[in-house]
Amino acid sequence: MQHSVWILLKQSWIVFEKDFRLEFRTKYALNAIAMFAVITLTAVSFSIGPTRLAPEVLAPLVWIILFFASMAGLSHVFVREEEQQTADTLRLLLPPNAIWLGKWFFNVVLIYGLELIVIPMFFLMMNANLANPAIFFSILFVGSLALASVATIIAAIISLASSRSALFAVLAFPIALPVLIPAINSTKLAFENSIFSDCLSDLQVLFSFTVIIVTASLLLFEFVWQK
Repeated sequence: MQHSVWILLKQSWIVFEKDFRLEFRTKYALNAIAMFAVITLTAVSFSIGPTRLAPEVLAPLVWIILFFASMAGLSHVFVREEEQQTADTLRLLLPPNAIWLGKWFFNVVLIYGLELIVIPMFFLMMNANLANPAIFFSILFVGSLALASVATIIAAIISLASSRSALFAVLAFPIALPVLIPAINSTKLAFENSIFSDCLSDLQVLFSFTVIIVTASLLLFEFVWQK
């Protein structure tokens, strides 16, 4: 059992490494995500001016920017395989679960990399004060993991569709709602003077949802992938 898991992880690392090298050669997803986030933050910052926004506005704004910025780039992990006609080669060389895990690892790294740029910019441009960093970064960590999980399986489903971009956002939003609602709720607590125990129920929801999505994806991906 341990040997088979180790083999699966090694195979998924091959997929991750391939995508990582290719992304830093083309920078498609990085540019799409960064441009969306920067333009959105700049537009909102100029529109509100020096006004300090309330936590009820800041919290959803963080996750709206993260959601749509990630949706702009995370879908490309499977779409690229179809566009470059390398999907059939992957099907022949590696098992489906290794392919999904490799793509998932890549999306997780990509979304965390996005946040290293976007979150400092958000606080700088929105003039926001963070009352409880422990709540904020805990929710950000688990919520981003859940978003990457949703994006990866939806990207696989729509990779063969003709209107991929529109279809990706339409399918991803309702599935991501169980992520966005508790994430926004606890992020609001982070901007207020709340204690960490106030966000535990939301953290449990996000973690449980991530486990469910990852498990369901591993069970269903072979059906989705083998066209």
